[in-house]
Amino acid sequence: MSMLTPPGMGGKYRVTGAAYPRMSRPRRRRRIVLTVLGAVLGLALLGYGTLQLMNVFRGGSGKSVAAGKDCATPKPRAGAAAAASPAAAKPAVPLPQPGQITVNVYNATPRAGLAKAVADELKKRGFTVANVGNAPADFDKKVPGTGILLGSPKTDKAAFSVLGTQLEGDTQQTDAREGADIDLILGDAFKELSPKETADKELYLLANPQPAPAKTC
Repeated sequence: MSMLTPPGMGGKYRVTGAAYPRMSRPRRRRRIVLTVLGAVLGLALLGYGTLQLMNVFRGGSGKSVAAGKDCATPKPRAGAAAAASPAAAKPAVPLPQPGQITVNVYNATPRAGLAKAVADELKKRGFTVANVGNAPADFDKKVPGTGILLGSPKTDKAAFSVLGTQLEGDTQQTDAREGADIDLILGDAFKELSPKETADKELYLLANPQPAPAKTC
């Protein structure tokens, strides 16, 4: 009996000096863990590289695509304002001056003296006033709105627009006249002309339309 065999044990439980159990830890689990970690790292690098390649083809940076906050209106160059200042003094859209527009003021309401009061105010604002009086029978007591601008089909549309800045809610119509004069027929809803400050602002915007700011991403 071997010295490694406890007393009272023998037979198949006998331990000899030539055979003994291995005490070292198996390495198979470690290899599996390292293999899985390597695969995950490889997939992560592959995904990141694919994203960068897509950004290159789209023409944008990864920051602007991911965050979506770098899309903004481009700032003008330092010399752009100075270069644009002389052009700002001239209207972008040429409009006729009020003095070049001949207006006939007609009253289609029961309010006495309304046509004369409006005509006097238009004269102060630079318009040329021709005829003043009651509206023709086709319009007398038949204009429920603020007023009607009536002119020839050949009348410059800009003249209608300039005169239209002086009152809100007007409508435009044409008739068979040959001249360039425009009738302002005052309706039942008319109270007064727009304040001069408001009309001047509308005239400025009419002559200098503001383009929508462009956005770049």
